[in-house]
Amino acid sequence: MKTAVFLDRDGVINEVLTNRVKFVNKKSDLYFLPGVQEAIKKLNAFFDYIFVVTNQGGVGLGFMKEAQLVKIHEHMVDELKKEGAIIDDVAYCAHKPKAGCECRKPGSKMIEDLAKKYDVDLSKSYMVGDTDTDIIAGKKAGTKCVYLGESDQLADAIFPDLAQAADWIIEDCQKE
Repeated sequence: MKTAVFLDRDGVINEVLTNRVKFVNKKSDLYFLPGVQEAIKKLNAFFDYIFVVTNQGGVGLGFMKEAQLVKIHEHMVDELKKEGAIIDDVAYCAHKPKAGCECRKPGSKMIEDLAKKYDVDLSKSYMVGDTDTDIIAGKKAGTKCVYLGESDQLADAIFPDLAQAADWIIEDCQKE
């Protein structure tokens, strides 16, 4: 079986709720956080897959069309690829935040579906997120979880950014 790192998008890969951008509703709103490209490249060297799993309720709420979201993700993947950072697949929940769907984090369906599609061993994989819902989704799926921020009771590790988290993840996976 393969291994993977599952990354939330907003707040992990790109800016959100900053002075420069509130939400990413078009390609020009996508600004990578510092060190993200290098962190993903490092993870690419140790894991079979890097996936993005993201709640995008803005589609369900009518702030953007699903076709726009797909273009944003294609742009993100293409821009990262130019720097040698490979995202293997992107899963998203486009439903409204309170729609009650199975795919929206804290549900683990997006993670589990990708794991099934790519034959990933979730017990040897990691979820990285900046909200409790990301960590809960990862725990439900059976991954180790890394929280980006100040504190989280459920996370296996806490770091301020993906660059530092990537170093820990690589070190931790080498212990196995």
